[in-house]
Amino acid sequence: MRLKQGSFLWYLYLDKIYCLLSVRNVKALAEYFHILDVHGKNTLNDVLFYHFLHHVTDLKKAQINIVFDMLDWNAVGEIGFEKFYMLVCMLLAHQNHLEGQFMYRHSRPVFDLLDLKGDLRIGAKNFEMYRFLFNIQKQELKDLFHDFDITGDNRLNYQEFKLYTIIYIDKLQKRQKTEEKEKGERKRSLYSKCHIKQIQAERVSWKKMESESTEREH
Repeated sequence: MRLKQGSFLWYLYLDKIYCLLSVRNVKALAEYFHILDVHGKNTLNDVLFYHFLHHVTDLKKAQINIVFDMLDWNAVGEIGFEKFYMLVCMLLAHQNHLEGQFMYRHSRPVFDLLDLKGDLRIGAKNFEMYRFLFNIQKQELKDLFHDFDITGDNRLNYQEFKLYTIIYIDKLQKRQKTEEKEKGERKRSLYSKCHIKQIQAERVSWKKMESESTEREH
């Protein structure tokens, strides 16, 4: 899934730590929502929702429909600005490769959305349907339930899901620190090589000057 370049969402900035929009961006998004709300009901029905996501993403119709069903958990046939805002933050997190950070910062709302039956559990099949929103691969999903389904019922309660997001972020931060360290070491190594070459070049230059000076004296 990706955002279409040049669409309205393309120009919004998502805070990389909290995965939220700035106040200015929220106001702009609210204005955009009201423009989409052609019926003036402060909601978007499934048709308006489809055209919105079709315009700003490359999601297929079936994917758009299940995203709408996820947001419209009480089956009233429409969603309000609050859920629209959360969806936009989710899309921007995906675009900026911050899916794990988003789930960590908003673990409770995400859990509630994935808990389609309202029984305070996330089933593997439900998570499978929506994994494209969080860029989770099939094997990752299997590992998730294998490692964090402590109760062994092939479902995650909130504590298990929260634990997954915490460990995910911890691993991510450690990997980023390792990558930054390796990047720094590569820079230092490159600088060292360049510095050695510069010294060698200077030595050659001094030897040449010294040789020319000796020849002139004779």
